[in-house]
Amino acid sequence: MSIVIVKNKYQVVIPQGVREQIGVAVGDILEAKVERGRIVLTPKSLVDRAIAEGLEDVRKGRVRGPFHTADEMIGSFKGRKRPTIRKAS
Repeated sequence: MSIVIVKNKYQVVIPQGVREQIGVAVGDILEAKVERGRIVLTPKSLVDRAIAEGLEDVRKGRVRGPFHTADEMIGSFKGRKRPTIRKAS
C-alpha cells in the first residue's frame, strides 16, 4: 500500500509502482469518480492517442501498404510479397 499527501492545490503524486501496474504515463487521461466513499482513478484512452500511436508506426516504418488488390495484401501478411509502389500519372 502506498500513502500520498494532498498538496495545497489538491494535487497528489501517483506512486511509481502504482503507475507501472496500470500503465499510466505523462499526458494520459484519467477519469476521477467516487465509489463507496473512495476516489477511483481510471485510465481512459482517447481516439487521439490511438492516432498518435498509428502515426508513430508510420514514421518508424512499421506498416505495410498501400495495397492495390486483396491478393497483394494477403500475400504481404504471409510474407510472400511486398506491395508495389505505383506512381500517380
